[in-house]
Amino acid sequence: MTSSGEDALLVKAFQKGDKKAFDELVIKHKDRIFNLCYRFLGDYEEANDSAQEAFVKAYGSLNTFRLDSAFSTWLYRIAVNTCKNKLGSAAYRAKRKTVSLDNPGKNEDGPLPVEIQNGTPSPLIRMEEREKMALVQKALDTLPTEFKMVVTLRDVEGLSYEDIAEITGLHLGTVKSRIARARTELRNKLRGVL
Repeated sequence: MTSSGEDALLVKAFQKGDKKAFDELVIKHKDRIFNLCYRFLGDYEEANDSAQEAFVKAYGSLNTFRLDSAFSTWLYRIAVNTCKNKLGSAAYRAKRKTVSLDNPGKNEDGPLPVEIQNGTPSPLIRMEEREKMALVQKALDTLPTEFKMVVTLRDVEGLSYEDIAEITGLHLGTVKSRIARARTELRNKLRGVL
């Protein structure tokens, strides 16, 4: 059975009163939703909060979900909108401009991304990879939200152009155009750095 088929069965079970079915959906999708939020927000705690908020919203609306699209697409749309709202809030913007007095030495871009190691690379290679990821995340953070959103969904999450169009509510041509422009901007920002 396909992943979306399994999701549909779990959604139907939830709608019939099996609340544990939602727990299975959360376990199945939590890492991808957190990663999406982290790529958008660049902050571990904010990403964790936003991912949780997305699941709370999904829980509250799941009884009215009609399975017109895949559950994962619907959940991504909720997470994207949650992150966009967070990015647009004055409180979030103010927090990004402040320095913690409890931990003043913390990197202003947040913690370095956690990586799964393949084999046993040397500490030098691991450090270089973390530095590259931090540079890419920093460049990604400077993109306008509409570019950051589509390039994250495509190049980080690996979603199809069609899924991105459905998640964002944009026309397919607009999605492709924004991804191309975002990639060009990222290339320009990272030229000479990577």
